[in-house]
Amino acid sequence: QTQAVSEPNLPTLFVVGDPTASNGPDLGWGSHLAKYSDSSKIRVMNRARGGRSSRTFLTEGLWDAVLGEMRAGDFVLIQFGHNDGGPINDDRRARGSLPGLGDETEAIRNKVTNADEVVHTYGWYMRRFIADAKAKGAIPIVLSLTVRNIWKEGKVERGSGRFSQWSAEIAQGEGVPFVDLTDIIADQYELLGAIRVAEFFPRDHTHTSVEGANLNAVLVVSGLKTLADCPLADMLSPE
Repeated sequence: QTQAVSEPNLPTLFVVGDPTASNGPDLGWGSHLAKYSDSSKIRVMNRARGGRSSRTFLTEGLWDAVLGEMRAGDFVLIQFGHNDGGPINDDRRARGSLPGLGDETEAIRNKVTNADEVVHTYGWYMRRFIADAKAKGAIPIVLSLTVRNIWKEGKVERGSGRFSQWSAEIAQGEGVPFVDLTDIIADQYELLGAIRVAEFFPRDHTHTSVEGANLNAVLVVSGLKTLADCPLADMLSPE
């Protein structure tokens, strides 16, 4: 999931997200990103983690670990939402964030960690990632959600809940690049058709096969290449 390079002074492209970006060997799009980048210009570090939400990626210290590695001139792709709609406090995972983009909070005694915790909105956690990356001199890029294998009348579902819409609004509000991965993937899925797309989802309607993860990685790169005034576009392979 990481790319070995001989030049230590290259900028790094970090991926932070949930299981759609990393879910075991090569089962998330982040695992495939390195082969579509120019290894003489950038190195790719996939720090996404299965099972996480924007909230738990922060509270479990995963984000702090990324920040510890991050330097000025680096890039970070931020994609969360698939797990943010879960329960805020249950005895199994307690990983949901409050809905929306506001500053509302909810104080809980976390049933999993048995610790007091103040839970914030999805927007608050996403803005925190963006602000922290900017403070490091890195360039944060927000991605909307990958697409689930859920179809209705020949059309695939575009985004789980309102997270794709919220991610777009967050990026605009914070003045950072945004890749509408939801629409890019959905357009491709509808070209391929439901029967072909079903082969990308052997386990459930959210988690991809290696082939599906690779396709999503290709579509991430195609989306990144369309970003205006973003130096990352020139660091991706012409494939």
